[in-house]
Amino acid sequence: MHTTHHSPPHDTAVPPTDVSRETSVKRKPSLFAPIVLKKSISWAVIVGFVAIALGLIVGLKADDSSSAPQTLPDNSDSATVASLSDEFPGSDTLAATIIVDTGDNPVAPQLDTLAAAVTETLDVTGLAASDAPVQFIPVADNLGQAAVQLPGDIDGTDLTDAVEQVREELRTRLPEGDTAYVSGPAGFAADSAAAFKGANFTLLAVTALVVAVLLILTYRSPTLWLVPLLGIGLADRAASSFTSWLAETTGWFQADGSTAGITSVLVFGAGTNYALLLVSRYREELRRYEDHREALAASLKGTVPAIVSSNLTVVIALLTLLAATIPSYRSLGLSSAIGLLFALSFGLLLLPALLAVTGRFLFWPKIPRHTDAVENDADGAFYRVAKTVAKKPAAVLAIMVVLLGALSFGIAAPRFGLSTTQQFRTQSEAVDGQTLLAERTGMSASGPAQIVVDSSELDAASTVVEANQLRPLGPPTQSVDGNLTKLVVAIPGDPGSQEQLDKVAALRADLEANAPSAIVGGEPAQTLDSRDATIRDMKVVIPLIFLAVFLILVMILRALVAPVLLLGAAALSTAAALGVGALASKYVFDFPGLAYEAPLYAVLFLIALGIDYTVFLVLRAREEADTHGTKYGMVRAVGLTGGVITSAGIVLAAVFVVLGVLPLITLTQVGIIVGIGILLDTFLVRTLVVPALFELLGDTMWKPGKAPAGNAPANT
Repeated sequence: MHTTHHSPPHDTAVPPTDVSRETSVKRKPSLFAPIVLKKSISWAVIVGFVAIALGLIVGLKADDSSSAPQTLPDNSDSATVASLSDEFPGSDTLAATIIVDTGDNPVAPQLDTLAAAVTETLDVTGLAASDAPVQFIPVADNLGQAAVQLPGDIDGTDLTDAVEQVREELRTRLPEGDTAYVSGPAGFAADSAAAFKGANFTLLAVTALVVAVLLILTYRSPTLWLVPLLGIGLADRAASSFTSWLAETTGWFQADGSTAGITSVLVFGAGTNYALLLVSRYREELRRYEDHREALAASLKGTVPAIVSSNLTVVIALLTLLAATIPSYRSLGLSSAIGLLFALSFGLLLLPALLAVTGRFLFWPKIPRHTDAVENDADGAFYRVAKTVAKKPAAVLAIMVVLLGALSFGIAAPRFGLSTTQQFRTQSEAVDGQTLLAERTGMSASGPAQIVVDSSELDAASTVVEANQLRPLGPPTQSVDGNLTKLVVAIPGDPGSQEQLDKVAALRADLEANAPSAIVGGEPAQTLDSRDATIRDMKVVIPLIFLAVFLILVMILRALVAPVLLLGAAALSTAAALGVGALASKYVFDFPGLAYEAPLYAVLFLIALGIDYTVFLVLRAREEADTHGTKYGMVRAVGLTGGVITSAGIVLAAVFVVLGVLPLITLTQVGIIVGIGILLDTFLVRTLVVPALFELLGDTMWKPGKAPAGNAPANT
């Protein structure tokens, strides 16, 4: 039997080792070994898993929600104003703003014609919710505007269909050369629902296609990729059905379009990673065992701890979102955590059982045989990279810290914040109408602010509005019981700009001093409340994420030094990803700003998922260190896991970028930042930074725990 000797640089030289046929140390078998060792159990697991999954899919029926995420805290002033709308006349209706551009013709002579066209449209469609006559007012020489009321009991795709019907009918009744826009609350709600309509199906299809292509390229087999892809797809649909049912039944969270999309991405990404890790180890063990079931049992022994640790790290990190005040964050945390548990059940139950019943021929045409030599990790590219890092670890570490630190400064490039009119990448007639109104009149493209005040303090509130040089839009409106009064005022400034938000904050402060009962809502106030809540949630949730991941690392690695340094490396790569993503958002994609939510999402996914790959690597390094010592154990671990972790990183980065098919700019930005971050972690942190740390510190990385018992290699 041929024996190969390696002499790594200075203190990482390797003693003579037979790498062509390493026999596994006899250890207690994995808890999941019976699934693969006994054919009857394998089939029972497959049938049971498929039956339960199909039962959930068919019986609970996932709701492909078309609703936008709920970004207002329940206790915010904006949310309170919205809830008080029921107290005022017309609360059972939904306001729409009709904006008509008359082109080269003046609007004044057409006012009666336009009013008649809108009235006929509402009559024909049966969508008139008020008997009040339609009145068009000129807001510019060639621009008219009218406020109408639609039924308030329609929403989602039904509202989209209703508003589209109004738009189509109105176009046929306008004078030649005129262009109409249906905007206002009804228009925005309809366009929001339309943007998400079918988006999650598109996301699922594109995600599955991307995963399929990457699995085919990774496995280079016409058959092997089907097993994990079909299993992951089944787990994803079952998770989607269950979370939709749970949201509807319990009311614990809202199953909106973005939550469902991110959950699917996480299930596909995590499930694929588990498959890549297990199949890679399985291929390795097939060269050591004649019986493929024994090889699979050995693979489970080596990979289950990493898979479970990885999964629970992300699940617990996601559950920290339950401490957030913004409902969509809490929804994402609970929904995605449930989805990942479904992905874990696929990785631990269905996938091993499927591999057990299909045998080694699933790898055709490159079937690993027991007679094959075990692949020499020293011949791999990643092994050579690790050896190179081991020569000058301090220099490598310094270069990486400077590089990643420099990239992180890009976060200062874009403006932060997206207004309601800036949320969507897709075309929106409601946004176009508001933008046109702003361009022609100088009015803000955002909606107005709404002030609700006790009727006894109306005069004081009106005085504050005047003192702040704000323009009321129409007379005050009293509630049905007369106790409350609503003032609608325009807030100047670009939508979501600091100037506009400062005006809202100043208005609130003056009202608190002079009309204490007054609360301010409406679009500009909603933007301010969402921003403040997001900043608050970041201050609370991000430390919780770091604390949770740190504690998990301490339990997994039974050390303190390694968790601190590994978490620091993940934090640095996350900051770099935020910097690069922010620059791309501004200079490549020309987005109007970086969403306030993007940093929180980026930290959540990159810290949790980035640590995933480090856990895969370090657990294998500890296993190798039992024989080869800490330093050379890490070199070997990089060589052994480099290919599979790189493949997993590319898959996960790709599926996050697929979030860009959803219509929200926020999710596109999150996909870009997380995709970049995962690649930075895969190619720089895991390949260069972590090996450099282990080479510099050696057994100190495991302190105060006990270092592995392997013998340190002799110097050469």
